[in-house]
Amino acid sequence: MSKPETTGGGKAAGMSLGQLEAGYLAYCKALRLLVQEGHSLNAIKRTLCWQRLEMLHHVLPRQYRDPVM
Repeated sequence: MSKPETTGGGKAAGMSLGQLEAGYLAYCKALRLLVQEGHSLNAIKRTLCWQRLEMLHHVLPRQYRDPVM
């Protein structure tokens, strides 16, 4: 599984699973900042960090939680 499927818009086209995993902590931090700033769930779901976290969960559900949780 070197290239995970994208979740709309093809934003992760060409990213390897290793690249997604390497960015995991940054995606989580960005998500926490968005929540702290009071953004709505709908607005957060349109962000790159949300899409990447969703992809990680989709590809490796036992290792990465669903971002909704």
